[in-house]
Amino acid sequence: MSAQRITVIGGGLAGSEAALAIAARGVPVELYEMRPQRRTPAHETDQLAELVCSNSLKSDRENSAPWLLKEEMRRLGSPLIKIARHCAVPAGQALAVDRELFSLEVTQAVASNPLISLRREELTAVPTEGVVIIASGPLTSEALAESIQQLTSSGRLYFYDAISPIVDAATLDRSIVFSASRYGVSIPTGAPAERGEQSAEAGEPSEDGDYLNCPMNREEYEKFHDAVMAAESVARHEFEDVKFFEACLPLEELARRGRDTLRFGPMKPVGLTDSRTGRRPYAVVQLRKENQRADSYNLVGFQNHLKFGEQKRILQMIPGLGQAEFLRYGQIHRNTYINAPQLLNAALQLKTEPRIFFAGQICGVEGYVESIATGLMAGMFAVNLWNGEPITPLPRATALGSLCNYLTNADPKRYQPANIAFDLLPPLDPDTFAGRKGRLGRPERHQRQCELALGAVEEWRSTQNDVVLSSSQSQQ
Repeated sequence: MSAQRITVIGGGLAGSEAALAIAARGVPVELYEMRPQRRTPAHETDQLAELVCSNSLKSDRENSAPWLLKEEMRRLGSPLIKIARHCAVPAGQALAVDRELFSLEVTQAVASNPLISLRREELTAVPTEGVVIIASGPLTSEALAESIQQLTSSGRLYFYDAISPIVDAATLDRSIVFSASRYGVSIPTGAPAERGEQSAEAGEPSEDGDYLNCPMNREEYEKFHDAVMAAESVARHEFEDVKFFEACLPLEELARRGRDTLRFGPMKPVGLTDSRTGRRPYAVVQLRKENQRADSYNLVGFQNHLKFGEQKRILQMIPGLGQAEFLRYGQIHRNTYINAPQLLNAALQLKTEPRIFFAGQICGVEGYVESIATGLMAGMFAVNLWNGEPITPLPRATALGSLCNYLTNADPKRYQPANIAFDLLPPLDPDTFAGRKGRLGRPERHQRQCELALGAVEEWRSTQNDVVLSSSQSQQ
């Protein structure tokens, strides 16, 4: 390790984004990734930026909170958002990617960059000198986690995350499943510029639909629910206090919350009509493409911690999956993160040692896009520090700034991971909140918030002495 380079620990989404963002600004960087030397319970490959859960980067519907975060990142020249657009697969109103192609392209971008030195080895302690970004993720090795704990003089927080099953497309019963996007809406894949548009449209009716849908009648749904309730989960250790992230609850946990919880959650049928019957099913299991070849699909929202034998038995009860072969079963793993409000400032720097930045899920964001976002910001701010320039955090009015604001200003005693949402952004003032006909509806409010956020991003960008931001500005 050299103090002549910025050190990035972790080759996941945040670390890869940070390394590419730093190199794009002409600064040498050393990127450490312990795989394949050290494996994790969730990763299956040695590629960088591997997507271990779903392949969705959330909604791409204009004026939604996830869209806003991605649009801000695009305007700031995010390397991984650009790659994601190139690797996109049809997914209704969401941005989903070919999982393998995405990781491959990120790995190639890092490996081919002359300013990035990729070290395939475990770093067991935080470097004692130089600018460092810790983006080791929720599955940080025990040795490095211990080093971070000593550095911060604090304990570790954690929650349990789950992974959805993946099914072989060739084993689906196409006489039962039907193609459809919810409400018949599909957003074209690819970057807005590649589509010749100013921005992502709200969506257009899709004749075939981007999802495969497995319809259930009431009797089938109730039998399925009963089977999930009776299924045997993987045994947990007695000392484990299992805490789940509310936005990614396992299937069996949702089932325990009520007989209709699944039907109003991942199995909701609203906006879907079975073309064979002309009716809306009682419940639906949606399958989303894993890659551009469409040879495998993941079961949307079906993350679980059931024993593999139980999963096969129960999932084959789903209409259309009676003879299905599963390429991956659902799993659960423990995610570790730091108490960011207690430890970090608005620039994601360690308060007690500002040369050290944190990014990704280890600082308490949840979600692919949020992890990439913190990697981008940490990378930009680390370059500022490296060059001896002042660091100016993103404005609170932006999605990026609001995400950092939550990380650094939430209640440390009740701190939990968060996804981007409009309630993280500042509320509209009364004058802005009112339209010509009185109080604005939710779509109008969200549109106003997005307009204000993107305006704030442009104003912030114009104040930065940054060659990448200047270049991305010229491409708007």
